[in-house]
Amino acid sequence: MKQNILLMTLAAGLLLSSCASKKELVGCREENKSLSSSLQTTKEDLAAKNARITALEEQQKGLQQALKASEQKYAKLQESLDKSLSNANQNNVSIEKLVDQINESNQYIRHLVEVKSKSDSLNMVLTNNLTRSLSREELKEVDVQVLKGVVYISLADNMLFRSGGYEINPRAAETLSKIAKIITDYKDYDVLVEGNTDNVPISRENIRNNWDLSCLRASSVVQELQNKYNVDPKRLTAGGRGEYNPLQPNDSEVGKQRNRRTQIIITPKLDEFMELIGEAPETEK
Repeated sequence: MKQNILLMTLAAGLLLSSCASKKELVGCREENKSLSSSLQTTKEDLAAKNARITALEEQQKGLQQALKASEQKYAKLQESLDKSLSNANQNNVSIEKLVDQINESNQYIRHLVEVKSKSDSLNMVLTNNLTRSLSREELKEVDVQVLKGVVYISLADNMLFRSGGYEINPRAAETLSKIAKIITDYKDYDVLVEGNTDNVPISRENIRNNWDLSCLRASSVVQELQNKYNVDPKRLTAGGRGEYNPLQPNDSEVGKQRNRRTQIIITPKLDEFMELIGEAPETEK
């Protein structure tokens, strides 16, 4: 009898221990799933920040090249002036004219610096105005940049469309309404909607390849802006670039996700852009 009781006690203990282990295993799996999701989000945020850094570095490189060219021009004029000063009695070079040219060159360098400062300030103001209406969650799927007076709004494909499709998701309505408000506010600007895909081949009914898919997605966004938000269709252009305008290599899931996007490009008229930077001072040839 005592042996039976002892055996039953041991069996109950083993059963309880087994249940506890299963609960711990389930808990570990849930925690692992949560950590994996957090890691993926962190990777995506890092990729977006790296892309922003690359764009800023390219912008800085362009200004440095312009400044270097101006410095070279200044050095040549200075060299010419030095030669003129040392040979003033042997030639007819007008020193006064050379001094004026150097002063004009210095004035142009100052103008370049002022234009860069003014352009950076405008870009910052435009970016802040464009993004302040978007929520923190929306900013994870919407990237807004202003470069040289042109507004670039990049929308993640999983926010706008179902995988491999081109119909607009209902959950994109609120974000598109805010973007339509931005487009309406900039009523004198032209709007290009550009579809982009990764390099994964697709073949479905009425969709032969990624060219078709990118064009259909751009067309869907254009028609949504026109029909639902009353954006003037004369301002809108729909275009597709397929897989041939990637932001990152397509050798990882993060890279493919970054490349699957729809970009809305709001471009000012040329005369308005020139009014922003002003005319460069004329130099005498």
